[in-house]
Amino acid sequence: MEYLPDILGWGGTALIVLAYLLVSLKKVDSGSTAYQATNLLGAMGLGVNVFYEGAWPAVALQITWGAIAAVALVSILKKRAH
Repeated sequence: MEYLPDILGWGGTALIVLAYLLVSLKKVDSGSTAYQATNLLGAMGLGVNVFYEGAWPAVALQITWGAIAAVALVSILKKRAH
């Protein structure tokens, strides 16, 4: 169980980098649910790791990153519902 924060951190890092790569290569749109969900999941995974490690500036960054992605996802989903 002691490796779980590291696994989540590496997984989160991979998701954030993947999201950035896909939007940079124009494979996904920054306004897509796929992009925002990938960012949100990445921030959550990496957030667990940095919290566990006590890296508080990085915790704040991941909370902010995740909140932005969550707000964007809600906005996208509301627009689709109408």
